[in-house]
Amino acid sequence: MTDLTGLTPAERHRAVAKTFADVSRSISDWDAQTPVPEWRARDVVSHLVEWLPGFLESVGVELIGAPANAVAPAEAFGLLTAAVQGLLDAPDADRVVSTPMMGDLPLNQLVDRFYTADVFMHTWDLARSNGITPDLDPGFAAGLHTGLESMGEALQQSGQFGAPIEPPAGAGEVVSLMAYIGRDPAH
Repeated sequence: MTDLTGLTPAERHRAVAKTFADVSRSISDWDAQTPVPEWRARDVVSHLVEWLPGFLESVGVELIGAPANAVAPAEAFGLLTAAVQGLLDAPDADRVVSTPMMGDLPLNQLVDRFYTADVFMHTWDLARSNGITPDLDPGFAAGLHTGLESMGEALQQSGQFGAPIEPPAGAGEVVSLMAYIGRDPAH
C-alpha cells in the first residue's frame, strides 16, 4: 500500500489508478453485484469512463485518448488512466479552470479532488464485487471521510452517495469511509 497523503496530484493518480487496475485484472466476474445496489462490476468502470470526459469538457478541457465505452472494462480503464495521467503530467497541469461548483481551481487539483478520489472509493466497490479486499491507504481514506463529512446533508442530497451505514465496531478507516458513503461493509 502506498501512502497517498503526501503525493502530488499526478503521483496520487498514478498510485490510485494502479491499485484499481490491479483489482480490475483480478476480476473474474464482470457481472457480479457491487456494494452499490444499482451496479455490477462492469458498471463501476463504465461510470468512470463516462462521467470524467464530460465533466472535464464542461470546464473546457479535452481528455485526449479516453475510451468511448467500457465494453472491455480492464482495457477501457487502462486507456482512461493513460489519458488522465497525460493530462496530469503535462507542463500546464496546474492551469486554472473555472468550475460552476468550486469556482476557479488548478486543473490537477480538480482531477485529484473529484476523479482520483472517486477511483479510490470505487476500487472498493470493484474489489468487493468479486470478494477481494483491496489494499487501500487508510490515511487517505480518513482524509476523504473527514472531507465528505464536512459536506453534511448536502452529500446525500447530491444523489451521488447512499445514506451512511453504521460501520462494525473496530472498523478501520477504509471500511468507515465506505460505510459513510453508503456501502455495506459486510458486502
